[in-house]
Amino acid sequence: MASSSNLTSSSGENSGHPESGSTGVERRGRVRPRRAAVMAVPATLAAAGLAVLTAQGALGVQFAISGMPFTVTATELNGTGFEQFGALDNMAEDSPNAGDTGGQVLVVTSAIKSATLTKLCQSVDLGGTNLLITAGSGATKVTATDLTTDSTELSGDAAFRNIEIGNDASTLTKAGVQGPKGVFSQQADTVRIANLRQTNYATTAGVFKLPGLKLRFSESGC
Repeated sequence: MASSSNLTSSSGENSGHPESGSTGVERRGRVRPRRAAVMAVPATLAAAGLAVLTAQGALGVQFAISGMPFTVTATELNGTGFEQFGALDNMAEDSPNAGDTGGQVLVVTSAIKSATLTKLCQSVDLGGTNLLITAGSGATKVTATDLTTDSTELSGDAAFRNIEIGNDASTLTKAGVQGPKGVFSQQADTVRIANLRQTNYATTAGVFKLPGLKLRFSESGC
């Protein structure tokens, strides 16, 4: 699901869309397979040496997503208090972006208690043009607290300090967020990702400071 990244840990070895139903009954019949996928996502990523991010139902964003993915890049992300687990994001009922997903997107929740990002870029394809946002290109970096992102893809060169892999998501402590009981997760004291690139469906933060913010339409995205 996510693209490959090179992960290292300073403390040792680092480790699609669901089908939709045509009726409400059929959708309810597919909840269990989706939940099983949610529980397996971080395990698959860990086995592949990946780190990805967010959720819904398990924790996730407290709003209906648009269903339009957006790209986020940064030359470097540094974070303190890192957690990660899988879940589902929900679109508004009868969203035109639902397609064959049943209005749900399988994502991975990444929560970071405190983060800095260098040369942040965010873009969303509007069809024929892109809405582009950039910030943190000068001496002052982008900062965020209680940051979460719902992602389907992530790539970069990552390093963790004191990483724990295989936790029950309901017992996480590093970022102050707990996921659902029985879901595979991982957490670390710190995370650093160089050449970060994500495909996200939602982002939330307690405080998000964007020095040098520029918003514009562009022929190309991040």
